[in-house]
Amino acid sequence: MSTIDTRPGGSAEAMIAEAKKALWVMVGFLAVIWVLQIFNSLDDYGLSRDYGIEPRELDSLPKVFSSPFLHFSWNHIEGNSGPLFIFGFLAAYRGVKKFLGVTALIAVTAGVGAWFTQAPGTVGAGASGVVFGYFGYILVRGLFDRHLIDIVLGLVMALCFAYQFASLLPQEGIGWQAHAFGFGGGLIGGWIFRDRRPKAPAPEPAALDLPTTQLPGA
Repeated sequence: MSTIDTRPGGSAEAMIAEAKKALWVMVGFLAVIWVLQIFNSLDDYGLSRDYGIEPRELDSLPKVFSSPFLHFSWNHIEGNSGPLFIFGFLAAYRGVKKFLGVTALIAVTAGVGAWFTQAPGTVGAGASGVVFGYFGYILVRGLFDRHLIDIVLGLVMALCFAYQFASLLPQEGIGWQAHAFGFGGGLIGGWIFRDRRPKAPAPEPAALDLPTTQLPGA
């Protein structure tokens, strides 16, 4: 009789199924931001100004969830789309449900961090904070989950995209704050959403084989 391991990531079939879901999730994500970009550009990027993050404005705080979907130019969205798809897929391929939680955490840390630290009188929008969050998550996930494949993947990503670390430093005209806080959110997400293996049950104490005495006349 054959059996199938139904735990997430417990079999090749389950991993392939999750990878397919991850692929379509990222295709859908990119489709949404590109459709929004079309309408945004026709409106002279009014959507980005209206739904982007305005530092220290209380009514702008909920926009940490809308700003990653909006951009300020075609070059802006083109520059984000490739890394967003690659890092997003790699962050999601082991489990889309966990990936959505990681994404929410990254969006909050990147958005709130930018809300607190960006220069007043500016508006921040773009998916780059989320991109850097996925990057950070990929780098540490293997260490926290103790998955050799993910450890190797994190090292490869770190080497191939080492130039990305330059965008974590202050640069004029670039919302580096969202990059830095998003990256930090990804590192935190690697710990919060790590695989939690059940503790091995404590061994039962061995029964003592005590000698017995036989009473006289028994």
